[in-house]
Amino acid sequence: MNVLVDYQLHFGDAHHDSEHQNAIVVRDLNLWYPDGNHALQDVNVEISNQEVTAFIGPSGCGKSTLLRCLNRINDAIPGIRIEGEIELMGRSIYDPEIEINKLRRRFGWVAQSPNPFPKSVYENVAYGPKIHGLCNSKWELEAFVEDCLKAANLWDEVKDRLHEPGTGLSGGQMQRLCIARALSTKPDILLMDEPCSALDPLATAKVEALIEELKRKYAIIIITHNMQQAARISQRTAFFHLGKLVEAGDTEDLFMNPKTEKCRDYVSGRYG
Repeated sequence: MNVLVDYQLHFGDAHHDSEHQNAIVVRDLNLWYPDGNHALQDVNVEISNQEVTAFIGPSGCGKSTLLRCLNRINDAIPGIRIEGEIELMGRSIYDPEIEINKLRRRFGWVAQSPNPFPKSVYENVAYGPKIHGLCNSKWELEAFVEDCLKAANLWDEVKDRLHEPGTGLSGGQMQRLCIARALSTKPDILLMDEPCSALDPLATAKVEALIEELKRKYAIIIITHNMQQAARISQRTAFFHLGKLVEAGDTEDLFMNPKTEKCRDYVSGRYG
């Protein structure tokens, strides 16, 4: 039995009943940091299931801030102010009945640089299911860890090294281990903040091929400064500038026929 594939997570009454259903809807989102910086300004964007959405734009334009709003990590910053609405599978993430830890488990996070825990390959993936009580037996946990590593296209490379340190893998393998770890909480959304920026071209190609496979099951948001990468792997692209969502739409349309001068200059490499 493939534990990862057979599992379907329900969020209230919402579930993956259509590949065209929006996974996330952001409406009129504003965010101010404690120093008064208006980091997100009236952002409206929709993220579809079973698609890759690329967030592009110059550094400091609000891409990562928006990503951290989706799983409510920004809530932990004292003095931060957030206004607007974010829906996950049709339900507000600010619904007072939602447990924040269960909400965050719905999102798998992959950081810019590979950052496996200082634990074995096995424990890197088993950690999430253990703390969230997602597996009911040692056998189920072992099967689930294998499923996650297979889903990250890593199993064949580490099946004989499961009890060796995850930090002993190559950079590309460590990043795929981090992707397996992100899958281990049984998320619906994968958030990837420049996941290939620290990788060589071969490792980048493997991660991009993996993203292409994973989008069949997950909604994926990837932040990237690599315009070629955004064009290769995303179906939709959103361009941000100075805290505002300037333009969003079909990736090919946005790159070939941008509607704004700012977007046209950015995708053509005139700044950024």
